[in-house]
Amino acid sequence: MNGHLSDVDVVVIGAGAAGLAAGKRLRETRASAVVVEARRRIGGRSMTIPTCLGHPVDLGCEWLHSADLNPWSLIGRAMGLTIDERLPDWRSRVSRLRGNAAQSDWGTAYADFEERMEEAAKAPTDIAAAALLPADAPWNALINAVSTWANGVELDRLSVHDHVRYADSGINWRVCEGYGALITGYGSTLPIRTETIVKRIDHRGRQVVVVTTQGDLRAQAVIVTVPPTVLAAEAIGFDPPLPDKIAAAQGLPLGIANKLFLALEPADADFPIDCHVLGATDRVATGSYQLRPHGWPMVAAYFGGRLAAELEAAGVSAMADFAIGELAGVFGNGIRQRLKPIAASCWVGDPFARGSYSYALPGHAEDRRRLASPVDRRVFFAGEACSLRDFSTAHGAYRTGRAAAEEVIATYNFN
Repeated sequence: MNGHLSDVDVVVIGAGAAGLAAGKRLRETRASAVVVEARRRIGGRSMTIPTCLGHPVDLGCEWLHSADLNPWSLIGRAMGLTIDERLPDWRSRVSRLRGNAAQSDWGTAYADFEERMEEAAKAPTDIAAAALLPADAPWNALINAVSTWANGVELDRLSVHDHVRYADSGINWRVCEGYGALITGYGSTLPIRTETIVKRIDHRGRQVVVVTTQGDLRAQAVIVTVPPTVLAAEAIGFDPPLPDKIAAAQGLPLGIANKLFLALEPADADFPIDCHVLGATDRVATGSYQLRPHGWPMVAAYFGGRLAAELEAAGVSAMADFAIGELAGVFGNGIRQRLKPIAASCWVGDPFARGSYSYALPGHAEDRRRLASPVDRRVFFAGEACSLRDFSTAHGAYRTGRAAAEEVIATYNFN
């Protein structure tokens, strides 16, 4: 083993939304706890960065989904951050390309698909959502494209049983200073050791030994909040092994969603504030584009699924070429000279994420429950992938982090 660092009551692995939430709850008790994070920064899959335009952008989570019920909404307000309550116009994106009649037709087709999902979920056998697409229906490609943005994956890999469990109030807000800024600010006062990569968790003895690149940590309990992709790849070893956990993680891959931000010059009335448009309605490999978010002089491009993976592999220039090409198809070639890439995300290439947010493969909806269950009352798990109803969100991560901390507190009487 590496050199002995210190003994604490609880080690929290990962300083994303779940790990920070667990650390904050433990700090309210008499328990000693430390959060270890592999990256140089905290926040996990939330990440706000500045831009040359003077406005911050979120490369990771951006929307306060179910904002009226989302604990981050209250936390953000308490921190003095600005909550933009302008609702997104996602369900009216078709009209810009195809007109109001097509928009109405699309709305009906998508509602029918959602109803088929609800009905199919009542059956005992899980299936892939793609099986519910009507043969050769005109809106199939766009329904599939929506899945790449919402789930990070195409419908042929999406569990119906899992998908319909997702809880959505329909209220979506944003944080003007950035969701990532909110989450990192929330955790900024915690005892956190960054650039500390966990290699193995030895839970054979009375104490749990967390073996890291910066030495060993001994604790009574550990809360593991890393993404399922990291567990599935066995980047963290367990001694004794936990094959059931690895199998559950493999059933919950991370979908891929990447963003590209383009400076828009000039940003005039031709481009309405916070308006979403589509690159195309007749293919799955297309982007969704938000014009002038918060009124800022930029366009935010959003890609998901296989297209996002292909563009990330090709590089930021290829991503920009694709986005500008689609926008030129909507607004004309004159827009090409007005757009310049200023920031982009590449979540597949992040070794500590390996994707964006979790989905369940067909037949693997119950893997969320399996992943979340503690081992020997000493190794606990949290993160958005462990949430049955709030998966793929920062508030799902927060709630599972708090829940895992509560289990630890009750188990060891830390109150």
